[in-house]
Order: sequence, then structure tokens, then C-alpha cells
Amino acid sequence: MTTADAAALQHPTAEDEVVGICRDLLRIDTSNFGDNEGPGERKAAEHVAGLLAEVGLEPELFESEPGRTSVVTRLEGTDPSRPALVLHGHLDVVPAAAEDWSVDPFAGEEIDGLLWGRGAVDMKDMDAMILAVVRQMVREGRRPARDVVVAMFADEEAGGRYGAGWAVEHRRELFEGATEAISEVGGFSVEVGGRRAYLLQTAEKGLAWLRLVAEGRAGHGSQVNADNAVTQLASAVARIGRHAWPYTLTPTVDRLLRGVADLTGLPFDPEDPATVDALVAALGPAAKFVGATVRHTSNPTQLDAGYKANVIPGRAEAAIDVRLLPGHEEAGMATLRELAGPDVRIEPIHQDVALEVPFEGDLVDAMVAALHAEDPGAAVLPYTLSGGTDNKSLSRLGITGYGFAPLRLPGDLDFAGMFHGVDERVPTDALRFGTRVLDRLLTTC
Repeated sequence: MTTADAAALQHPTAEDEVVGICRDLLRIDTSNFGDNEGPGERKAAEHVAGLLAEVGLEPELFESEPGRTSVVTRLEGTDPSRPALVLHGHLDVVPAAAEDWSVDPFAGEEIDGLLWGRGAVDMKDMDAMILAVVRQMVREGRRPARDVVVAMFADEEAGGRYGAGWAVEHRRELFEGATEAISEVGGFSVEVGGRRAYLLQTAEKGLAWLRLVAEGRAGHGSQVNADNAVTQLASAVARIGRHAWPYTLTPTVDRLLRGVADLTGLPFDPEDPATVDALVAALGPAAKFVGATVRHTSNPTQLDAGYKANVIPGRAEAAIDVRLLPGHEEAGMATLRELAGPDVRIEPIHQDVALEVPFEGDLVDAMVAALHAEDPGAAVLPYTLSGGTDNKSLSRLGITGYGFAPLRLPGDLDFAGMFHGVDERVPTDALRFGTRVLDRLLTTC
């Protein structure tokens, strides 16, 4: 019997631990309201650090502000001369209104093989899989193929200013030698043409939270006012919100749709929106993600003007959430300025880059092989994320990021709809599947 075999008999495996680790994380409220208020991530980060220290690792906790806590550790690989891999998650979650849920969103309940709670899919499921696999490898005396930096960041849900963004700016030595990264929102399965396919994220849209500002002449509400800031703003908001952005297929989306066409037998003509729509629809629940990646999007989200019904304010503001396709950011912003018009200026609230890398290379091959080892015959396709991840921050260090949280899901589960949604939940079998895939990946990549 080898040392690894003996260790396996004495300790729980990643499959044994992953559900419990995820449940414990779900029970720690790390709601991020986007204003640096709320519980913060300190309690969750300390819990993670404890799990890592328990198996002999030396995690480091650091804070950008009180309570905004991240944790990082490093595993030595069998070949330290190779570039390191960053395996990262985030500990914060978007808020949840308990009255809207079927269960307490922070109770971590397991019902009929599903683990419920805020963060079950975004992204304490992946956090738990990472922790379970790392703990198993260390206990068994196994090392990954190369150095792995394990990071659990704060503040991803508000753009990463207090988490990955801060770490990249102030603690870049933690990522020394790293060239690639793996994180959330990819690697999950969908049913396409009666066949299971895994969507591996190789691109994500750019982020632009923008403020529209109109200034006019303040006055009494009973008077004629041709320079009304609210009117100017309302017109701009309506133009932007109703704008029909043209379909623009990036290389990743084009390859995805061609793959869907192969699986379904549906026609694909990149110049024909009808065939694009049909292929997107063939992705089932995942169409919510993919449908937002065939064009830019611009959604008004907030309005602010005035203080009294009979007073015309001199200033009116609105916020819009804009997501821009990789390689087309400048053209998208130019269109937004035209839509806003000469009387409304655009100010940045928070902006971040779009990302896109080819669906090829050693790491991509290793991810595909790890999936095929656990699910032979499944298809693996690239896709673009309509939102964003902490890979945006890591890209500033020249680190290429992918979305790969491997989950084998029931075909009728609306997984995409549960991101930031009500009654967020993940199958426990999917968590166990993910630990097997991640273990294979870290051993071979």
C-alpha cells in the first residue's frame, strides 16, 4: 500500500467534504451591498483560512478596509519551473430578500439532493470544490502539476475594488510567476440537441457602469421651461434603453454557435439574425447568458432628480449598466455618446475591460480532458460571459483567465437564472462531480 493509499483510508475525500464545506460557507452571510457596508467577508475568510491551515498550509489574510478580507495561499507543484496557475473564487454574495425565498437564504439547507442558499451557484459552490480538492491533495501528499495560487477574494460582486483589484495593486507579489487563472461561470453543463455539452468560458464582456447627467434651468413647476434637466435626461435614458444594438459575433460566440449547429443540425448564417436566435434558443436555460453576448447591452437602472413636486431641478442623473463586446468597446461607447445627445454628459461610475482568449492551448486541452474523463462523449464548447469576474483584475498582471467551475447539471435546471436570482441552489451530485474534475485538472495541467 502506498502512502497516498494509506492517507486516503484515514481521511475524508474531497467528495466526502465538499457538500459540508459549501453548506458552512452558505451559512455565513457575506452580502455585498456595493457601498462598503454590510457584514463583509472577514468571518468567511477566517473560516477558509482555518480549513487550509488544518491540513498544513499557511494561508495569508489581508484587508483592503476593515472587514473586507481576502485569503491567499500557495501550493508547490511538481515542476515549480513552470508558470503558476491562479485558482480563485470570491467570498461575497449579492444580497437576498428572505421574504422572496422558499427557504432561509442563509441557512444552507439541503433538500432533495439540492443545496439551497445565496451563493450556491455564485460562487460558494466553486469555493467549496476548490477547498475540498486542495485539502485532499495536501492530506494525501500529492502536489499539483505546477504551483497553484489559491485565492478567495472579497468584493467581486461590486467590481473587486476591495478584493482582487486591491490585491493586484497592492499585493502583486502573491501572484508572482502566474500566467493563467481559473474561476467561476464556466464548465457547467447544458443539454443541446439531446446531448450534454459543457460551456467553458474563454471571454467576458466589458463592464461600464455609467452616470448620465443633465443640467438645466431650475425654476417653478408652474412655469414654461424649455431647459428642463429632467426632460433632457428622460429623453436620453429612453433612447439608450430602447436602442436595438446590432448583432456582432465575436470569435468566441461564432465558434459556440457553430458548435451548437453541429449538435442540433440547425443552420447557421452569421449574417442572419434568425439563425443566430434559433441557435441561442437551442441552449435552453443557458440562452439567458448567451443571448446577451451576441450584441452590446445598455440598461438604465437608476434615476435621481428633484426634491419637490413643484420645483424644476437644475440637475438630473441616471445610471446605466452597459456591457460591451470584446474588441468593440470604443465603437459601443461612441454610439452611447450619440444616443445621450449633446445636452447629457456621460461620467464613469466603474469600468473594466472585456476579455477574450482562443479556445486552445495546454490549459484548455487539460480542462477538456478532465471533463471527458468524468463524462465521456460530452461536448465542450467555448462561450462568452455577459457579466464579469475577478479575471478582469488579474488580467492587469498579464494573467489569462478562464471560467471553469465544472458542474454536471440536470438538463431542466435553470442554472443561469439562479445567478443573483431567488431560490439559488446547486445539486450536491454536481459538487461531487466538480471535485473529481478539478482534482484531475490540477494533477495534469
